[in-house]
Amino acid sequence: METKGKVSQVKDTWEYKDRHYYLSGNKEPLTYTIPSKHTRKYPLTWFDPEVGYERELRYATNQKSIFVDEQKGNATLKHIVFENGVLYVPKNKRTLQEFLIKHPHNGVIFKELDKQVEAVDELEFLELEVDAINIARQMDIEQAEAILRVEKGSSVSSLSSKELKRDILLFAKRNPALFINLSQDENVVLRNFAIVARETGIINLSDDQRTFKWGSNGRKLITVPFDENPYSAMAAWFKTDEGLDVYKSIEKKLK
Repeated sequence: METKGKVSQVKDTWEYKDRHYYLSGNKEPLTYTIPSKHTRKYPLTWFDPEVGYERELRYATNQKSIFVDEQKGNATLKHIVFENGVLYVPKNKRTLQEFLIKHPHNGVIFKELDKQVEAVDELEFLELEVDAINIARQMDIEQAEAILRVEKGSSVSSLSSKELKRDILLFAKRNPALFINLSQDENVVLRNFAIVARETGIINLSDDQRTFKWGSNGRKLITVPFDENPYSAMAAWFKTDEGLDVYKSIEKKLK
C-alpha cells in the first residue's frame, strides 16, 4: 500500500496594511519619481539568498511578481511618484509594497514610515530636550558664553546676560544632543577663557597663530603645536602646572 506524502506549504507571513513612505533628508519636492524597472542607468536588482544570485526587479501593475524572471506576457509599467515627499501605498497594493522593500533606493533615498519607531525616536528626543533645557536653566553665564561662542563666534561678547540666557535656552532646545555634549566638555570653557583673555588684550596671539604672549610685556607663554587649534592648545596648557599659574593670573586681571 502506497503512502501519500504530505505537501508542505510555506506560511505566508506578509502583513497586509497601508504603508507610507517618505523621502530621506526631509525633502519635500512637488513630485519625485523613483525608477520602476531595471536599466543600465538605473540598475534595479536584488540579491536572492535562496537562489544565490541577483534578480532583476520590475514593477508592473498586471503582474503578481516583482521579479522579471517570474513575470509572464506583456508588463504594464507604472511610474512610482512621491508627492510632496510622501508616497501612500494601500494594503491591496502588495506587489508595489514588496517592490519598494527590495528597491535599492530603500533606506537611502526613501524610507518607510514606521509609526512605532518614529514615536520612540520622538520620545527620546523630547526627553533629551528636557534634560538639555534643565541644564541650560542652571548654567552660569560664563559657561553659557563659552558654549554659545562655539555656535556664534566672537559676536557673543556683545550679548547682555539676559540675551545669553535666552540664546543658551534656544540652543539647548534646538540641538539638545550637541548642547549636552558641549556642556560636559571642560575644554569649551577653557577655550573661551583664552579667547576672552586675547580679546581684552591680556594675552596676544601672533599673526601666524603659532605663539601666545603676554600683552603687557610680550613674553612668550606657549608655542602652538603644528596643525592644532591655538585656543584648544591653550586650553590644554592651562591644565599644566605652569599654565595653571597663568590661568589664575589672567583670572585676577579679568575681574
